[in-house]
Amino acid sequence: MAVVSDQEISVCSHCDRAIPSSNIDLHYAHCSRNLERCKVCGDMVPKKYAEDHFSSTHAPVACSLCSETMEREILAVHKGENCPQRIVTCEYCEFPLPAIDLFEHQEVCGNRTEYCNLCGRYIRLRERNDHESRCNGPDITAESSRDVREAERNHGAQRRPPHEFSRKRLLFTIAITGIAVLLGSLFFQRKTENNQVH
Repeated sequence: MAVVSDQEISVCSHCDRAIPSSNIDLHYAHCSRNLERCKVCGDMVPKKYAEDHFSSTHAPVACSLCSETMEREILAVHKGENCPQRIVTCEYCEFPLPAIDLFEHQEVCGNRTEYCNLCGRYIRLRERNDHESRCNGPDITAESSRDVREAERNHGAQRRPPHEFSRKRLLFTIAITGIAVLLGSLFFQRKTENNQVH
């Protein structure tokens, strides 16, 4: 249960806090000697920490990504949410790029197509999630048997996912490089042996 005080309350003319009237003179002497109001945010800060408060909170700093100048206090939020040069990821290909380029990239990237194994059609990436929730396989009533045969024929020639193609190319390159190094070392070894014999 809260205790109700019958004391009169006064407002400190320096910090605008409500103080019991019996303590106002002592409070004002301490408050005016030790605290000052920040000219930027209006908070009362100890006089000895006023410069630290300004430099850690309000001092203008430049974003290292876009060079825009702002208060230090909002720099972290700017870099994480608002900076046009912050790195974001494309929702279709997961490619990292600056936020300022994301819309244009996704307009192009979302129009790429991907083969649906259920219905045998190529679907735009931007429509993939909606298509997957509705796709029940080939719709025989809507498609002629010729269309179905063509889809089955094309199924064998479907495009490989880009990461699979890259992985195979990388393994092939490593294998070729290994063979070249092996042949080179054998050739070098024979050449050295021939030079030692002569």
